[in-house]
Amino acid sequence: MFNFTLKTMAVSAILLGGVTTAQAEVTLRGASMFDEDHSFTKTLREFERMVAENYNGEVAFDLRLNGELGVESDYVTYLNQGVAVDYTILAPSNMAVFSESIPLMDMPFLFRDLDHWNAVLSSDAFAPLEADLRESAGIVIVGYHGGGVRNLASAEPITNMEELADHRMRVMGAPIQAKTFDAVGAAPSAIAYNEVYNAIQTGVIAGFENEAASIQNLKFYEVAPHISLTQHTITVRPIVMSAKTFDGLDADLQAAIMNAGAAAGAFGRALESGADGKILQEMADAGQIEIHAFDGRDKMLELVQPVQDAYAAELGATELLENVRGM
Repeated sequence: MFNFTLKTMAVSAILLGGVTTAQAEVTLRGASMFDEDHSFTKTLREFERMVAENYNGEVAFDLRLNGELGVESDYVTYLNQGVAVDYTILAPSNMAVFSESIPLMDMPFLFRDLDHWNAVLSSDAFAPLEADLRESAGIVIVGYHGGGVRNLASAEPITNMEELADHRMRVMGAPIQAKTFDAVGAAPSAIAYNEVYNAIQTGVIAGFENEAASIQNLKFYEVAPHISLTQHTITVRPIVMSAKTFDGLDADLQAAIMNAGAAAGAFGRALESGADGKILQEMADAGQIEIHAFDGRDKMLELVQPVQDAYAAELGATELLENVRGM
């Protein structure tokens, strides 16, 4: 009876609070939309391992996979409120509902190449965006994952600027995403991620943009088998925690989390950036996708830069953008 009572108390505490103390053990709850094979999940597992390894106290992790706790927009709400999810990996655009400046770190054509991308994420260039996110959203960035190269995925081939014109495509919810693809002539619309498959299948949209791992993991190739190598984005995917959770932890655990976030982020970036081309080739070899060169990327860059400049100026982030471009 005594053991049953302790177990019941622990389960109740997990359901009611973001951080629990059952026999002095802190339990942190995580969420991933993907399975164990996805780089997001592998990175979160590495984060958990390194926190536990570097913290002298007792800490446990309850990571729910395969969208059990919803989609990223749900996670943002949970993190903000300090309920259900304590840590996860998010696209900046999904946090724009609270912080309009945060999508700047992930806007298309921001990075010249992988070396530039890694240099920026290994620096403190995004510190002002991190501070704004903490204040406005109650979300703490503890590290940076990412590295997937985003391309167009469509029901029919898109190989040049003429074919891209008026292309009905899904973009992420941040306004900068829609403005960017509008500038290059497409017809973008923000559709919830979990509705994309059906929207393409039913003809509501003709395609979307994403990185290889997600196209493979969620079988988007079944409805959008044509991949156009626009290479417009190298993804930035912050590893985040609820500020309400983080602020309630002791200083040693906070330090362990920050150190683990930085290291796990570097681990995840190497993992995803190295796997991207391999995953595309795997799908091509399996006959799941057809890969197309895209003629007109230089023109896209020319059309997009004024959009970036105006966006940064609107946010008072012109200096930040210039610093990133100058690295």
